[in-house]
Amino acid sequence: MLTAIEAFRTSILRVVQLGGLHDAILSLTTKALDPSDILRAQIVLGVSALDYYIHEITVLGMVEVFNGRRPATAAFRKYRISMDSVIASTTNTGNGWFESDVRERHSFSTFQQPDKIADAIRHFSEVKLWMEVGKIMVIPEIDIKTRLKLIVDRRNKIAHEADLDPSYPGVYWPITKHDVDGSLQFISLLGETIHAVVT
Repeated sequence: MLTAIEAFRTSILRVVQLGGLHDAILSLTTKALDPSDILRAQIVLGVSALDYYIHEITVLGMVEVFNGRRPATAAFRKYRISMDSVIASTTNTGNGWFESDVRERHSFSTFQQPDKIADAIRHFSEVKLWMEVGKIMVIPEIDIKTRLKLIVDRRNKIAHEADLDPSYPGVYWPITKHDVDGSLQFISLLGETIHAVVT
């Protein structure tokens, strides 16, 4: 599971460093050039880093269950395998076919919203995710979920609505470096805390 958290840390570092590019452009140019889209990119990439981490930790956790290194959960027992994977399992040794099946099935899912993240984790751990995350972060469970939802909602406005305010055509929703830095710190802490809880 170390590879999943290391990839998450690398992704978050890249996203934070992108903020340095925003600062450099801001300090070297006039107000005629608006580098705020770099801040928007940071939000999208920050959420993407968390989504990727949840995908990876879920695959690795499910493979551990499959190999008998973790107890099977109720969600794991209900997991359905494609017939292609069943056929592959009869001709291949090892568990590569199972990992491929999980990756394929989950490739159509996003693990960004709190409920979807908890559903993914339940495939390999019975932990009450948000309660345990709240204990470590010393933040009420409802506040963690609300903050994550707000960040993901903003990501969706950027990714799917060009971050335009429908009340004022052609005007972008405001975004500040302070808000983006706070969101990225939260996402980073959240990923680290989830990792601590599930491993």
